[in-house]
Amino acid sequence: EVQLVESGGDLVQPGGSLRLSCAASGFIFDMYHMNWVRQAPGKEREWIASINTGHRQFYSDAVKGRFTVSRDDAKKTLYLHMNNLKTEDTGKYYCAHRRIDKMDPSEWGPGTQVTVSA
Repeated sequence: EVQLVESGGDLVQPGGSLRLSCAASGFIFDMYHMNWVRQAPGKEREWIASINTGHRQFYSDAVKGRFTVSRDDAKKTLYLHMNNLKTEDTGKYYCAHRRIDKMDPSEWGPGTQVTVSA
């Protein structure tokens, strides 16, 4: 059974930083391209970052230059380091081992809430 458990979200001021974690189990972690996805209030989930099995990173324009995705295959954990946070980064953050449209609804974790506010 696939389990993805996100953590690390918090209330932070604009310009602040956070590190999110995603603990994965139920699949061979180091064989999967991993993604971070977020959902702002009232909006659809959007892809923001990925890291492939060779540790190559990909970012959406909205977060490029501010966020860094990394992975520890030995710990089966995905990370998202977020710097210079903006109010528009507010939302619930999820990790995914498939594209958004390929994830089974039962595979989504609980997400972790990030709120950027003064």
